[in-house]
Amino acid sequence: MTYLDNAATSWPKPAAVTMGLIYGSRMCTSPGRGGHKLTDRAELAVYKCREAAAELFNVRDEQQVAFTYNATGALNMAIKGLCQKHARGGIVISGYEHNSVLRPCQALKARGMDLRVAHSPLFDRQAALGAVEAQIRPDTVLVIINHVSNVFGFILPIYEIGRLCKQRGIPYIIDASQSAGSIPVDFTGSGAACMCMPGHKGLLGGKGTGILICDGGENMATIVEGGTGSHSLEWEQPAVMPDRMESGTPNVEGIVSLYHGIKYVTSIGIQNIAAKERELASRAAAGLGGIPGIKTFYTDDDSLQTGVLSFVSPAVDSQSLGQRLAERDIAVRSGLHCAPLAHQSAGTLVSGTVRVSPGLFNSRRDVARLVRAVRGICGGG
Repeated sequence: MTYLDNAATSWPKPAAVTMGLIYGSRMCTSPGRGGHKLTDRAELAVYKCREAAAELFNVRDEQQVAFTYNATGALNMAIKGLCQKHARGGIVISGYEHNSVLRPCQALKARGMDLRVAHSPLFDRQAALGAVEAQIRPDTVLVIINHVSNVFGFILPIYEIGRLCKQRGIPYIIDASQSAGSIPVDFTGSGAACMCMPGHKGLLGGKGTGILICDGGENMATIVEGGTGSHSLEWEQPAVMPDRMESGTPNVEGIVSLYHGIKYVTSIGIQNIAAKERELASRAAAGLGGIPGIKTFYTDDDSLQTGVLSFVSPAVDSQSLGQRLAERDIAVRSGLHCAPLAHQSAGTLVSGTVRVSPGLFNSRRDVARLVRAVRGICGGG
């Protein structure tokens, strides 16, 4: 199998991540749910992951790091938690958001919130910044930005948008689903109120893991309440972080795997990972671009794109091309990638694209095999 679908889920996993799942399962208990050594061991393991994530993303206090079961859950908690105190108002999102942002915002329209999409051309950071600024109005209560497009790898100007929001006193959420573990991300420097991400993509952890980072999370409304293993006498959800955002039994096995994924990423170095993925995507763009009719969505500017590359062929529709590659044991993803806004912004809403997303464990040989297969399927000689 030539696996080039790391934007969906990274694979394979480092051995330490797999062993972390096994080790976590042997703890047999939950942190905060007992006073014996097994709960103490689980609590320490969860804390170590919290600490490692805080260090990786430049979070001032590891207590601002809450664990969720995926990025979708984290985004729903952040979006609805920050909007719940507003009866009405506007939400501004970029034109590259995933449905994990679009659908919660759409749901809030039913209670009077106004959703505004800041469309901008692909690989134009200044236009993206200007589009967001143009959509901000006096009633804007929240801005949400996808750091990296899951379809095109476009790196949006999150720090510039953060400064814009700070000047206007507007809370700001970053969806770091495609950037966490793939390019450097500075939470404190971004000025964001919240940042959300999965554990199973660039952070190399197991599925069923996610992270919600909150600055001032103790003041946010909650959408899930329940047992936290703390403040058990109180009838209301605890106000302290991370307990406020962590109701129910945590996924200790997954969190331990995520800890080892974060440590592995840290040991390799984010810049080194970014450079390798980008180099492979560049090779793929060059090879695919040499096939008659193939259009690649690629820029030579490394500051504008990660190692995520989309392409289309006039000879074979995207869904069929993805399936025919799968029949050759080459794993990519085709279609709309749960991101219709991104396709609308890039003009591919009707056709969709084939997405290639090399990861840390891919090689130039994998890219060459992909290019040969596409050439054979699309009749490029």
